[in-house]
Amino acid sequence: MRIIKRKKGKKFYYYLKHSFRKDSKVHTREIYLGNKVPRNIRRIKDKLMNDINKDLYKKLESIRKSFHEEWKRVPESAKKKELHNIAISFTYNTNAIEGSTITLEETRELIEDGISPNKPIRDVKETESHYKVFLDMLKEKEKITNNLQLKWHKDIFSETKFDIAGKFRDYLVRVGDYIAPDWQDVKKLMSNLIKFVNQKNINPVELAGRSHFIFESIHPFGDGNGRIGRLLMNYILWHSGYPMIIIEYKKRSSYYKAFKRGEDGFLNYFFRRYLSIHKNRTR
Repeated sequence: MRIIKRKKGKKFYYYLKHSFRKDSKVHTREIYLGNKVPRNIRRIKDKLMNDINKDLYKKLESIRKSFHEEWKRVPESAKKKELHNIAISFTYNTNAIEGSTITLEETRELIEDGISPNKPIRDVKETESHYKVFLDMLKEKEKITNNLQLKWHKDIFSETKFDIAGKFRDYLVRVGDYIAPDWQDVKKLMSNLIKFVNQKNINPVELAGRSHFIFESIHPFGDGNGRIGRLLMNYILWHSGYPMIIIEYKKRSSYYKAFKRGEDGFLNYFFRRYLSIHKNRTR
């Protein structure tokens, strides 16, 4: 989705243009904006996406309802075990994406039996801390704030990255060819993200995907951004009544590539992965 400018006579006019694939064909929609870009452009974009994605949103709502019905039937003891298994899988995959050397089986042994693998102590500590933070964040819904994300970061990295744990960065960072925004803009950008995350007029799955992309684009921490961004993504899903999503380490290549396609490109990837993972819950 992009804003284009066209000249007619001596004046310029703006349009919102979006191309999308449906039924193996590429379709294009345009909305006339006027002789300047309106302030409520985000709302206009959201409305356009809602119109285009009606069928998609129906599938997502079906997933939510099916999950809710399934989860309601599960005994409390079984729920606890299921969340424990999800936490182990999520912790392994999210840490592995960031370079942890601990395997899935070692993660399970560490969490369940207290058996520490012969791996760097940093990886061990971050595995233990992440598992705990993940389960804690599922227990109680609270408004998403900068302080909440700073707390997650501090709780995960206080023993391994104590100099940056729980703090927004105050220096430039680069991820491959991508240069993150100036550190002086981080607090403002994160405040804007918080406002976006806490809005009510967007499908929670879309909100989770867009929020994750925006968070990673800001890259507010000196390190650990991927892990906090994926926590935020699942926090939104879980506390909105939707099943969560695990970005698998073995499929990280497509995840990396999706970030290079911009916000809408990443969202398309996110929708596809989410629908694929939860296809058995669509009716």
